[in-house]
Amino acid sequence: MPDHPRQPPDGMPEVAVQERRLRRDLGFWALTAIGFSNIVGSGWLFAAMYAARTAGPASLLTWVGAGLLCGLVALVMIELGASRPEGGGTVRWPLYASGRLVGTLVGWSVLLSVGGTAAEISAIMQYANHYLPGLYNGHTLSTKGLAVAIALSTALTALNWFAVRTFARLNNLLSAFKIIMPIVTVAALLASGWHSGRLTDHGGFAPYGYAACLSALAGGGVVYSVNGFQAPLDFSGEARHPRRTIPASVLTGIGLALLMYLALQLAFLFTVPESLLGHGWQGVNFESPFGQLALIFNLHWLSTLLYADAVVSPGGSAYVGVAIDARHTYALAKNGTIPRFFMQVSRRNGIPHPALALNLAVIIVFLLPIGGWQRIVSIMGDMYLLIYAASAVAVAVFRAEPGSRMAGWVPGLRWIAPVSFVVASEFIYWSGWHDLRLALPLVLGGLLIFLVMRRSSPEERPLSAELRTGAWLIVYLLALTVLSWLGSFKGSGRLPAPYDSLAVAGAALGIFYWAVRAGVGQRRPDGARSAEGR
Repeated sequence: MPDHPRQPPDGMPEVAVQERRLRRDLGFWALTAIGFSNIVGSGWLFAAMYAARTAGPASLLTWVGAGLLCGLVALVMIELGASRPEGGGTVRWPLYASGRLVGTLVGWSVLLSVGGTAAEISAIMQYANHYLPGLYNGHTLSTKGLAVAIALSTALTALNWFAVRTFARLNNLLSAFKIIMPIVTVAALLASGWHSGRLTDHGGFAPYGYAACLSALAGGGVVYSVNGFQAPLDFSGEARHPRRTIPASVLTGIGLALLMYLALQLAFLFTVPESLLGHGWQGVNFESPFGQLALIFNLHWLSTLLYADAVVSPGGSAYVGVAIDARHTYALAKNGTIPRFFMQVSRRNGIPHPALALNLAVIIVFLLPIGGWQRIVSIMGDMYLLIYAASAVAVAVFRAEPGSRMAGWVPGLRWIAPVSFVVASEFIYWSGWHDLRLALPLVLGGLLIFLVMRRSSPEERPLSAELRTGAWLIVYLLALTVLSWLGSFKGSGRLPAPYDSLAVAGAALGIFYWAVRAGVGQRRPDGARSAEGR
């Protein structure tokens, strides 16, 4: 059962029965492999090039910055996962802390973020196009490509249909391959084509300015590439000894992935041929970056392995992503955001089958209107960062409760939580107006779901009470939208750098303390009680 300080007095059986059906079969190595495999997907195949095109050699700083973000947010979420282990916890914590309105909007953004799995499928198609021409029309999937992508999505869902122990064993094999291939790639490329002076030539270390490092975080795919470290937390309801294994597995996965990404970025920067840098780093453009570099150096064996890994790495990440999405959807059903039918867990193997089927439908929908890896990842990175911001509020609310039973695993949460919220807000803002004008209105569309839920459930609290508790998130989304339009990151430029980022930090800090006060001040909301208990 979920371990949280406040148990509802009624409505326990339905949620409790489904939660007990989850199999607690995952140990430290299985959880670490889940986190690492979810982080290392299509990002390692593409992000080094996109980051270099956006920021040049200064892209190395972008990876370090992304690692710091992951570290801050991970500490917040580790404390939550260790204190309140539960299947799909990232969806449940905002509901507990801030009530039905926030829980619904965050839950809706989580459902939309299922499209991140579509990004992995898109990456597989982009590399498969090397062997099966005609999968793409320009930068969008052709009819043939869409059919192949749907078939692959269906196959990944089918592989997740069985017991969690079977899932973990297959993922361990995929993770081992995903560690070996980047190591071989870096070693082979550096041995074949080292060009000295790359950190200072062609415009210097930061040819497009240090502000470009910020743009590369989302637009260059870096945020998306390091995202996924929270995966073990969503399996905390299926982990053995979660208070011990979750913190270590999350941090180990982040550390391994960050070292790998830095090595890949260095390999890319030092091995791109001089002939391709006539127009600077922005002029470098490969359809399959490392695979084409291998061919340039006549490393045909490496190219063959890379094109094979182009299916294995994103496929492995998508495989884990499908499993995580199912836990999210399961948690949304527990929240009452979607019908309770999707909360059902198989008695035979402990898997939420209806949730898997729903996520397959969402993945297919996401493949239809949006083509191209970079476009998908920019939008999905924004969705995930909103979840991280909501978790920072949740940990501060739980910590401030009288008689709090927080694990105390992370020292310094008093300052880590607000800093994590501010940094997550900055990363959302830095992704630029071009993406936020789509992402933030999509999240606000969850208001319609909230209103429909209120009409269908007589147990909900008065609307005025929900607004007192959750209005901060609406104001937060609107403030980010306005500041993005005013700012210098693909906005109108009316608010120049660095004042735009300072304005975002100030607004975020104020909204964070408002959100915490509102969460601490509320009594346990009836809506949260029913969602948690039934």
